Amino acid sequence: MWAVKRMASTSASSAALTFELVAKCSTTRARASVMTLPHGPVNLPMFMPVATQASLKGLTPEQLEGTGCRLCLNNTYHLGLKPGQEVLDAVGGAHKLQGWNHNILTDSGGFQMVSLLKLATVTEEGVRFLSPHDGTPMLLTPEHSISLQNSIGSDIIMQLDDVLVTTSPDKVRMREAMERSVRWLDRCIAAHKNPDSQNLFCIIQGGLDLDMRRECCKEMVARDTPGIAIGGLSGGEAKDDFCRVVGACNQLLPELKPRYVMGIGYPEDLVVSVALGADMFDCVWPTRTARFGNAITKDGMLNLKREKYAADFGPIEDGCGCPCCRPIDEEGSMGITRAFVHHNAAKETVAAHLLTMHNVWYQLNLMREAREAIIADRFPAFVREFFGRLYPDGQGYPSWAVDALQGVGIDLNS
Repeated sequence: MWAVKRMASTSASSAALTFELVAKCSTTRARASVMTLPHGPVNLPMFMPVATQASLKGLTPEQLEGTGCRLCLNNTYHLGLKPGQEVLDAVGGAHKLQGWNHNILTDSGGFQMVSLLKLATVTEEGVRFLSPHDGTPMLLTPEHSISLQNSIGSDIIMQLDDVLVTTSPDKVRMREAMERSVRWLDRCIAAHKNPDSQNLFCIIQGGLDLDMRRECCKEMVARDTPGIAIGGLSGGEAKDDFCRVVGACNQLLPELKPRYVMGIGYPEDLVVSVALGADMFDCVWPTRTARFGNAITKDGMLNLKREKYAADFGPIEDGCGCPCCRPIDEEGSMGITRAFVHHNAAKETVAAHLLTMHNVWYQLNLMREAREAIIADRFPAFVREFFGRLYPDGQGYPSWAVDALQGVGIDLNS
């Protein structure tokens, strides 16, 4: 348990990032902070929508800005293929390419070792890909990844790491990937041309082996990058194992640096990870599930393609503050209804567009509410309320969440 209920603001700065710790939960490891980047401040904890190819599917930059997003994610691998580095250099980077005046984080391209494994070969030199566009060979080295990210101009750039699915039984290969990620970080640091305007984050690897993760934490922390990511998760591992890794790593990371758990998007995962001490998350799931007609709400998922919503003239979610759910006039008349989304879900892109806006707003707002609860030192109550809405009968809480939260002082069953 933390020794103090509230704390004086404490901050640390690097060349292009200032991290200010605002408050810590007196029960769990949750914390509220402000991360100031070249394109403005970002309140933590926070969720990053994924704009893989410099666009968030279904939303204009202005609409994304309207959700409150101040940091989104682009993908280096995809932007390196198209539009390519020459175009990025010519336009002046991804901010100008996509008309986005807020912060951008870029994934290094390392995740494609997992998602495109049949097209990739990993050696000490780097990763050889076959382009999914035309089959053209591409070598992604740590140096080339950093060069591409320098051209993209993202506010946070990620090291190229050797990513192996966590459920792999090959312990020898897992150690090789962990140790190679450390060596590749050194190459990324040496290749980084813009440390005064772009922040290079390291990525902790090691699979589900906690000793290996701790060893990697020690090596990565010694490199003193502006921020630190926990990578290699969301690969099909059990949620209990996921929580153990996130918890073990966060306990070893510096207090005055942002902590980023990569690839996390389910609301329950976000809330539990915040309780374990994490600050930043990203995932394509909220936008992808919107394209299948699904709305994320405080009471769980709604599949608006179901016939039961054909004559439901209520908003997507009662009380939601997103542009889709807000009343359209002072009399409280609703604009977008569940019936309208249902009507269009299978045949018009407008349904996916609206649900994407709603789902992104939901994720960002969930983290805003968590932050407010931490500052007010009522985060445990917030967590209980969150799970109570999803499981209103007080039964059926996922055992992994119960166990992980008990480990930081929250008893869901009390």
